[in-house]
Amino acid sequence: RGRAASRAPGAHNICCLLTRRAHGFYARDAGVAHRKNLGLLRKIICQESTKFKNVWTTHSASPIAYERGRIYLDNYQCCISSIAQEPRILYQKPKCSKSEKIEDALLLECPLGEMLPSASDYKSSLIVLTVQNWLLRLSADSGEILEKIYLAGACCKFRYLSWDTPQEIMVVKSAQNKLPAAARQAGIQQSVLFYLAVFQVLPLSFIGMLEINKKIFGNSVTDVAVSNGILIVMHSMGLVRLYNFQAILEQFMEQPFDLGHEFNWNGQVGVVGKYPFGLPYNIKITDTPPLLFEASSLENAFQIGGYPWHYIITPNKKKHKGVFHICSLKDNALAKNGIQDMKCCSLEPDWIYFHPDMSGRIIHVGPNLIKILKLKEVKNNADQVEIAEDFTIVANRENCVNNTVTVTASGRVVKTRFNLLDDDPEQETFKIVDYEDELDLLSTVAVTQIGADGKAHLDFHCNEHGILLKSIPLLESWDVVRRISYSIRHLSENLHD
Repeated sequence: RGRAASRAPGAHNICCLLTRRAHGFYARDAGVAHRKNLGLLRKIICQESTKFKNVWTTHSASPIAYERGRIYLDNYQCCISSIAQEPRILYQKPKCSKSEKIEDALLLECPLGEMLPSASDYKSSLIVLTVQNWLLRLSADSGEILEKIYLAGACCKFRYLSWDTPQEIMVVKSAQNKLPAAARQAGIQQSVLFYLAVFQVLPLSFIGMLEINKKIFGNSVTDVAVSNGILIVMHSMGLVRLYNFQAILEQFMEQPFDLGHEFNWNGQVGVVGKYPFGLPYNIKITDTPPLLFEASSLENAFQIGGYPWHYIITPNKKKHKGVFHICSLKDNALAKNGIQDMKCCSLEPDWIYFHPDMSGRIIHVGPNLIKILKLKEVKNNADQVEIAEDFTIVANRENCVNNTVTVTASGRVVKTRFNLLDDDPEQETFKIVDYEDELDLLSTVAVTQIGADGKAHLDFHCNEHGILLKSIPLLESWDVVRRISYSIRHLSENLHD
């Protein structure tokens, strides 16, 4: 008993050390060094003496994709590394036929602390979906095909890749299933609207395939999505319904299957994930799952976030477009100051979303104003939440000239009978708002039309307080920057130590 008592202080210190390390406070932890390095990088980027220069530009008639330091051109046939001092081609594949066209892609990254079956699993790879229903896993550095999975025959056309749980559970969704015109004219009814194939990634394994059927979810279904374990079903009248996707998989799965294994299923004999059989429909929803939540919103716009949990909708009438209601998920109660309306008169609508930094805040972006909102308890009423401004970012419109009255060369006064739009091209207007999580910076792009070209600048703001830390003018025309080219800018070499 005496020896145990003598070791107690040491044991207590070990417990404290483990607790601090679990929270990232261990001084020699790699995470601490990484955070310090990112802090130094943020200071270098934002200091006044740091300059950016254009070191490389490319043009493309097709969309340009960017993932983790890699630029993809020509429908993912060309991959360029943007990490080096000057971008270099990682691989260039031969031009593919229309039947090999890539419909969508996701980047896979190696999970930490797990033993994986193949050495290639420890390196980044790209999952691509082709027009012929092939799911391919490619090496992100060489474009080599590492795995091939055939999804299904011509009965459905898979088109979209998305994450249920990022870097863990992947969902492949088909285009909406439509009957040929002749079949519709003959009165044949189509009950299956979408197909979903669900995979666990790295190692890539098949979980199940299911149908979204009108007979189960209703005739008004227009679209479906899966996110964070929730099946989201959207209806034509603006209704959004949420179901527990994990519970659906567990309740309605008839039999599990492994990729590459032979199967005998409903009279079909083949190999799972191989041509021509593809994947079996092993999840058959025979009854409407329990409803978790439903809300009605204009154009099915619906978001969940914040703490405590809240959701954002627009009342389901066209006259309310641009008006956002922030309500409690617990009891649907509208938060105090929960109606957000910028009253914009613009061609492009304002937009709102929960801040991706997991702070529970909300970002509301208008043509000339960015509002960062926060949820906080109402004073003397812990059960009610109010929406308050954390900070705002305002476009620079000090030099904006009021042109409602003009004088002609002959001296005649002309009064215009209209006001400028809030996003008039001649006024500075916010076009992009993004969050850089590693550097904890809120970045904005603001544009002003000058003649035929647009002049833009990229600003870095402190994510916590909104203070402007750095402004970088973009020398290229805004149309060029936005639509048909990709420019790489690096820090200039003359940085202070």
